[in-house]
Amino acid sequence: MRFQGIKKGEEGRFITRYDIQYKTEDGQDKNYEIISRRKDITTFEELHGDKPDAVVLILTSPDGEKILLNKEFRMAAGMWVYNFPAGLIDPGEDAKTAAARELREETGLELISIEDVIGLSYSAVGFSNEMNVCVVGKCDGEIRQSDSSFEEIEAAWYTREEVRELLKTERFAARTQAYCYLWSK
Repeated sequence: MRFQGIKKGEEGRFITRYDIQYKTEDGQDKNYEIISRRKDITTFEELHGDKPDAVVLILTSPDGEKILLNKEFRMAAGMWVYNFPAGLIDPGEDAKTAAARELREETGLELISIEDVIGLSYSAVGFSNEMNVCVVGKCDGEIRQSDSSFEEIEAAWYTREEVRELLKTERFAARTQAYCYLWSK
């Protein structure tokens, strides 16, 4: 692959569309469409940053017997999808601060311990360079409705057996599906 250039397309409030031109190994000209959280990418090097855009929360109950999942209406899919609580990291926040804030906003729960922070990964590498980190830990409290009128979220605790049943019948975000499959075994 030989990078030839990048053109900025439409810029929205949260994402920007880009066309990346390159030449394949066999000499064909190609155009690859992506979306990004970054507003002004002009070089190949700028495609891959070194800071996360978002945080994903992989959280269990204090005893580790239940996992926290959000059932959220996702407009891109036009349906309810199971996912881990997640959200953008605001300017000035680190991943741990964003994790506690997003958890509180989406579920009303409090982050009580962080066991690990898993390094950078891509949300949807087939069409976006958005990166996240996963915060793994425990949370507690009383679940309440999301405080955002822009998000339709139903948070709940699930046992391993309940997760195994959901995996058979419900739609999941890929990372959540994979983790839940392994966790529920």
